[in-house]
Amino acid sequence: MAGIRTPRKIAEMGDVMPAVYGEFERIAERLERHYRDMQDLEFTIERGRLYMLQTRSGKRTAAAAVRIAADMVDEGIITKLEALARIEPAHVDQLLRDQYDPAALRAATRVAKGLNASPGAAVGRAVFSADDAVAWVGRGEKVVLVRIETSPDDFHGMAVAQGILTARGGATSHAAVVARQIGKPCVAGCAELLVDYATKTARSTDSGGSFAEGDWISLDGSTGEVFAGSVPTVSARYEDQHDLQTVLGWADEVRRMQVWTNADKPEEAALARSYGAQGIGLCRTEHMFREGERLDIVRDAILVAFEATRAKERRAAGEALDADETAVVARFDAAMAKLEVLQQGDFEGIFRAMDGLPVVIRLIDPPLHEFLPSHEELLEQVVRLRTLGTPEADPEYAAARTLLAAVARLREQNPMLGLRGCRLGLMIPDFVKVQTRAILNAQIAVKRAGGDPRAEIMIPLVGHVNELRVTRRLLEAEAKAVEAAAGVTVDYKFGTMIEIPRACWVADEIAQYAEFFSFGTNDLTQMTFGYSRDDAEGGFLLKYVEDGILPENPFQTLDDVIVAEMALAVEKGRGARPGLKVGICGEHGGDPASIAKCERIGLDYVSCSPFRVPVARLAAAQAALVSTAERDR
Repeated sequence: MAGIRTPRKIAEMGDVMPAVYGEFERIAERLERHYRDMQDLEFTIERGRLYMLQTRSGKRTAAAAVRIAADMVDEGIITKLEALARIEPAHVDQLLRDQYDPAALRAATRVAKGLNASPGAAVGRAVFSADDAVAWVGRGEKVVLVRIETSPDDFHGMAVAQGILTARGGATSHAAVVARQIGKPCVAGCAELLVDYATKTARSTDSGGSFAEGDWISLDGSTGEVFAGSVPTVSARYEDQHDLQTVLGWADEVRRMQVWTNADKPEEAALARSYGAQGIGLCRTEHMFREGERLDIVRDAILVAFEATRAKERRAAGEALDADETAVVARFDAAMAKLEVLQQGDFEGIFRAMDGLPVVIRLIDPPLHEFLPSHEELLEQVVRLRTLGTPEADPEYAAARTLLAAVARLREQNPMLGLRGCRLGLMIPDFVKVQTRAILNAQIAVKRAGGDPRAEIMIPLVGHVNELRVTRRLLEAEAKAVEAAAGVTVDYKFGTMIEIPRACWVADEIAQYAEFFSFGTNDLTQMTFGYSRDDAEGGFLLKYVEDGILPENPFQTLDDVIVAEMALAVEKGRGARPGLKVGICGEHGGDPASIAKCERIGLDYVSCSPFRVPVARLAAAQAALVSTAERDR
């Protein structure tokens, strides 16, 4: 009881004192059934007689929580609904994180121990500043960021690190909050660790162990332990976790909302489906533009997009084009044709992976400058080449000047509120026409091969009904032309992403032209709060949370005002179009607290990253149970 001696395993009591052990087992089982939970028992034995001193519900790991709940249902001690209520979504999250190999962990040398601030196993070379973390990762190294404590200035290093270790701070410290938010393992408040920035070393006052910059270390965010060297990890295998699958099967019986996933690649879609995803709620087509040769093709199209669009408008009006205009149109169309072929291949893979399930594909959303080099880098390159006296005909110099001119034309004071989303499609229709053709042709190809592809085409950033009305008319013409040319009809819908506050207020108008709504809560939060997410989270926002100015990070858990905007849009939208399907595809879709709020306002589904699908399945069930209990009261 005092903890000053190492106890023998309790099973040995069956050999040493079989009668006492039999009595202990009977009492333990009786107490477990009485309290209907696993018990932590304290007892003593004096002169062969057993004395029970205390009982209480026992603490348990994530794996034990799931196993105990499943076993107690099998034994008839608790119901499935009670089991679901006892398991925390965080338990599911932890079970799906990488873990250390048990045998290797037993042989590892522990250097220090702190607070288990964010679960998971992280292995990397120790670095002592955020800038060094970025530099080392840029050279292809894996790193663990070690700090006395972190601040918003360290965010860029935390983002690239495998894990974070701090000597100070608690479960709500900057390091802990950020690590949980970005899914990084973290050990915080490791008070025994003396971190010396000058020598780039750290030493434990308890174990005497130490490490320096570049040394391999391993930290366990689930236990708070830090080990010397590179401890081998094992990937969590969902298919091997039978108790978890059983519990999530019960959750599926209870939940009302469906759980979809955000996926941009066939392999992501397949993974999410193996985790139980019932559709794709967000496929971001622009991510496909940034891979390999595609970026060069996109840039080539952007360089002449505006000139080519104006020339096409003149040609459509009956005007003749000169040789330069004809060449510009040909160059633009050639680039777009290449992209159409590549995107069709992408969509075919995704439709095959999600055969028979809905796939929401968002048309191009970000501003065009994101596909081009930065203005500062190009300006520096042009000035350097000019200073060196480079001839203007030099290919590198000419290309740099052309890119600089294009970037200068596209520069905006606030690009995230500028020419992007549906606005870009209205200004340069070929971007969204090409994507629509690629989607429909991919559906036709998969259908001809015996598949069941279901596309839901999402038009982003709509704030006024006319934006959606004009865009949908344009894209429907493309879709019908593709079907007519192929002689095949496919299952597709047009809808919109609700991410501008004004759209919530005119959702009844928008619903006349949208067959589904999907809330983009990242932008909806940015525009409602007036916060730039990247700037706020890297600057003041986390201090706001630490100091209690905000109760929680609104980009992590839905703010109640945002929920009220969503509820308004749901009410207005379904009032104009009964049965309107409404979901959420922002990152809040994987947050249990946000999922509960989505249940309260009657969303049809939540969509989250593939790894969060099991978490969302449990959270949606728990939210449904709470809603049912509230209605019964």
